[in-house]
Amino acid sequence: MNDFPARPTARPTAQAATDSVLAAWADREASRHRTELDRAESLRLLGSVSLGRIVFTQDALPAIRPVNHLLHHGEVIIRTHEGAALAGLTAHTEADGVVVAYEADAIDPATHCGWSVVVTGYCHLVTAPADLAHYEALLHPWTDHRMTHALRISPHLVTGVRLSPSRVAAERH
Repeated sequence: MNDFPARPTARPTAQAATDSVLAAWADREASRHRTELDRAESLRLLGSVSLGRIVFTQDALPAIRPVNHLLHHGEVIIRTHEGAALAGLTAHTEADGVVVAYEADAIDPATHCGWSVVVTGYCHLVTAPADLAHYEALLHPWTDHRMTHALRISPHLVTGVRLSPSRVAAERH
């Protein structure tokens, strides 16, 4: 005697057909038109916002931190505090720097339209006193830590996407 429940059959049912129609409708209604952005437009958009997320490796695992930034001469500048994981990593790195990704976006929560940009490159600790003073004057911390370090991300790979209403959704409204 078998105590396991019978396997469901693979035959389509009325419920499965209804679910399929509803899923197709939801996909059509929720769809957004996706446009890839070129490097120049991606960097322009990145420079238009001040908050993003830096992604790096800490203890062989991905780490993500929200930070504020500025775009200066095509490089992403962030400030951090003494003892921050990424500041420590960049202080003890090879000449190439630490590989990081930086993401920023502006997505409308109601329409889910907007844009997202990801910069991947090498992060270096800024050590020149004049540069540190310059970034301190331009980039103010948004947390209560005393920000004593600045990091510079040199973008090697820049990708961006714009999400806009699909033509079907736009024509209906």
